[in-house]
Amino acid sequence: MRPGGALLALLASLLLLLLLRLLARSVDAPARSRLVEEGSRAATPRSPAALTTPRSLASPRPRATNSTDLNEKSPQLMDKCKQLQDGFESLSEKMKQYSEDEYLQLVTDVQKCPWRQQAEEYENFRAELASCCDAAHNAVVSRDNTPVGTNLSYEVETRRGVQVGESIFGMLPGVQPFGPRPLRRCAVVGNAGILNASLCGAEIDTADFVFRCNLPPTAGGVGRDVGSKTSLVTVNPSIIMLRYGNLKEKKAAFLEDVAAYGDAFLLLPAFSFRANTGTSLKVYRTLEKASARQKVLFFHPTYLRRLARFWRTRGVTAYRLSSGLMVASVALELCEHVRVYGFWPFSKTVGNSPVSHHYYDNQPPKRGFHAMPEEYRQVLRLHVKGVLQLQLGKCGAAAARASGGNTSVMRE
Repeated sequence: MRPGGALLALLASLLLLLLLRLLARSVDAPARSRLVEEGSRAATPRSPAALTTPRSLASPRPRATNSTDLNEKSPQLMDKCKQLQDGFESLSEKMKQYSEDEYLQLVTDVQKCPWRQQAEEYENFRAELASCCDAAHNAVVSRDNTPVGTNLSYEVETRRGVQVGESIFGMLPGVQPFGPRPLRRCAVVGNAGILNASLCGAEIDTADFVFRCNLPPTAGGVGRDVGSKTSLVTVNPSIIMLRYGNLKEKKAAFLEDVAAYGDAFLLLPAFSFRANTGTSLKVYRTLEKASARQKVLFFHPTYLRRLARFWRTRGVTAYRLSSGLMVASVALELCEHVRVYGFWPFSKTVGNSPVSHHYYDNQPPKRGFHAMPEEYRQVLRLHVKGVLQLQLGKCGAAAARASGGNTSVMRE
């Protein structure tokens, strides 16, 4: 064979070998691809959907949800809440002419705003109350502020008074009976029908001191909504007359009912009207004779008179303050944090459901005696300013369910 022919034969052999190797690689490529894919699956677990649904490289990745996304409307909400807070003073005057529906719309707007205690607003208001009324020393008649021989002028019938002799003096506590101050967390529980189905009971019972008004029921099924703990409960002498027959034939029923309040104080306006005095002193003697655990206190008429003047300058001009506003005022002086429940002057909820006047009956107060809408406006104002917290709906888990999990909580 010629030399040139041998070279050509060698080149042809090399080309044939290269072609055979290329063919072998193309046949094995799918198998290797499967092996690589299976190895990748083993190393990186994925959901069944990811395994069965290929995603185009051009399609966008799913957007991760974070707290910023969930709260993207909060700046607008906070701006609206700030405007509501700043403009509430001027708005308060307009509220006097509001219809119930307009008033409820405002309450709905307030309810959407998260609540925070504003320390400066709270301290300023507390100082105003103290300079006027000084509940820490004057809320109840005591031996240190009312010596024997004092002529106590009645709160309303100011031209008449009662002489404090040894008998009345012996009924008085030595000093103001509320213990070390300030009290930390206080609950003021009104009796409005808005408490029904509120599930506020457990929350109320966690307070360090619980104020209640006018011997409301706390036992039985109502406890889950209103709680059972009571530190102080007011007693209107008219209740003693009407419900308990002035402690004649219904004395046993009275003792049974007040036993539900444990070691609570019973606070009566014994010196607001002359007609109140005899009945209030009878309550004291009845409990003392029965060796009851409850202790009787008497509102100081001078304190109540000054308190009425304080609220009158702020627009509450009714004949007399309600027991609820009285004890809320005491709480604001004595407590670091005040939360108010069961204050609701409306006939329906913000959701348009009917509401009874009380959570236990539908008996309205004597017409013209109290100014509930005016009082509520003041309490709502204090809520907006961060002085106290007003419960506007359901409590805790119930509120979370009602709002789809978005509910504000008290910050302390």
